[in-house]
Amino acid sequence: MDAIDELILEETPEQAGAVAIIDAPALVEHALERSDDVRVWCDDWRDAQLVDPDLLVEHPSDLAGVNLVWAHLPKSLAALDEQAASVQGADDVTFLAGGRVKHMNLTMNEVLQKHFVAVSASLGRRKSRLLRAFGPNNLESDWPKARHHPDLGLTIAAHGAVFSGTKVDAGTRLLLSQVKVEGDTVLDFGSGNGAISAFLNRRGHRVLARDVSWSAVASTLVTAEANDLVVDATWGDGLAGYADDSIDAIVTNPPFHQGTTKDSSDTLAMFDDAARVLRPGGQLWCVYNSHLPYRKELNVRLGRTKVIVQDRQYTVTLTTV
Repeated sequence: MDAIDELILEETPEQAGAVAIIDAPALVEHALERSDDVRVWCDDWRDAQLVDPDLLVEHPSDLAGVNLVWAHLPKSLAALDEQAASVQGADDVTFLAGGRVKHMNLTMNEVLQKHFVAVSASLGRRKSRLLRAFGPNNLESDWPKARHHPDLGLTIAAHGAVFSGTKVDAGTRLLLSQVKVEGDTVLDFGSGNGAISAFLNRRGHRVLARDVSWSAVASTLVTAEANDLVVDATWGDGLAGYADDSIDAIVTNPPFHQGTTKDSSDTLAMFDDAARVLRPGGQLWCVYNSHLPYRKELNVRLGRTKVIVQDRQYTVTLTTV
């Protein structure tokens, strides 16, 4: 437990009813002491591995109708909006969501005010603070959202926690303008909203997709469906589960954050494992913020890497194994 979890427990009323836990696996045991109906939602696959599978729900909508919500505040306002929408349904709901003060802002209160009658904030303690919301407005959820991009000829869908939402960020656009994949089977690592997967499948490639975020995997699948395409997207960590010499190319706009924390460990682990899953002569296409030392890491971990294009913000590289 951390300071956020402790604040949540201190603010929790005695009467619990059905309890939803969102992205706070350390609180599960405490919830089981208060209720026979505990439902746990973790967007991050790594968090989900810390929870009894019988307690995990398959979709955020399965949280509807609970009486008490314990949550860690997400990085984005869109993710908070989807969380608040997903727990509506009961006559009375207490929503307690905590975060580090440096990552919180007043707009979070406004998001919760859309879904609840009353919203307030606790005093800060140990650099953490709690948002409290009461009285559900029971608005229907409008997630996932979708946007058509005429320049790409693609409709992009996204759940709230997905990086860039329904937009196609500048790094991905730069990658798509350059990528020329050789081979049939392509993996989109860190698939996000599925823009890369859809682009590659439309070009005729068999596309696999992998992301550690459930919201990203779900968005990738909805994006594929919206464009009458087929993508095999899986929720998981790294390249685990992919057979040796089974993939012709990896195309990636890789993550360098876990939540609000900068963390490139997953990306670097993928670079290490790519040689195993790529067939001889296979390619790894990567786009990343130009200040990151990824070309050096790719050279050391995977093989000779060349810069395809670079601008002030992003670099696209190609590594051939």
